[in-house]
Amino acid sequence: MAGRLADIWRHPIKAHGRERLSSVKLRAGETLPWDRAWAVVRAGADADGRSWASCGHFTRAATTPTLQAIEARLDEARSEITLTHPDASPLCFRPDTDAGQAAFLSWVNALTADSGTVASRLVRALRQGMTDTEFPSVSLINAASHRAVAQRLGRELSPARWRGNLLLDGLAPWEEFEWPGHRLRIGEAILRVAERIGRCQATSVDPGTGRRDTDMLRLLQGGWGHTDFGVYAVVEQAGRIAPGDRVERL
Repeated sequence: MAGRLADIWRHPIKAHGRERLSSVKLRAGETLPWDRAWAVVRAGADADGRSWASCGHFTRAATTPTLQAIEARLDEARSEITLTHPDASPLCFRPDTDAGQAAFLSWVNALTADSGTVASRLVRALRQGMTDTEFPSVSLINAASHRAVAQRLGRELSPARWRGNLLLDGLAPWEEFEWPGHRLRIGEAILRVAERIGRCQATSVDPGTGRRDTDMLRLLQGGWGHTDFGVYAVVEQAGRIAPGDRVERL
């Protein structure tokens, strides 16, 4: 197989915004740099960022759909994030400061007031990015599989719905499910594919509006007999990657 890297996405705050990148340098044994570097602890949960915690500790689009429509831009040098949403004014803040955290909590809780979900604090992931795996992972999405889902549904879907890191194109639909245990070369980097990604109701939300528009789990189950989409991989060899880079299985 040989494909190409179509897009790179990171999510500076877990479940609270996505950002397209023109290139990135992957590091061995780490998540994509600054991906899920912060997470929003829901009221009543006790995660503090010092160790990995499961997604149930955090506010997320599976239970708070409007979060799916947030776009993010991270200024790495200033540790400053700008968030935008179609139903709110833009917010620019520094998440590691008390003032920044207060501004963010006010902004996001106003945005999600109708959901009944309350964000209690924003934490920095000190050990590893707060992906949905206990190991530092990078998520890979096959554009051909995405098109197969859209075709079954009968309308176009945004790949941002899957909240992946790397969108790969030029492959066969569902080819990625043959990859666990194998290695991929993408640009200068080598990744080992670990496992398939089991999906939740966050994928039922339109990332343009933050509203549920598709029962994605039922669609996947009815069409292919499972509710998986995409695969998790581990970076084994560091290197820079950029859209257009060749993707090949080793």
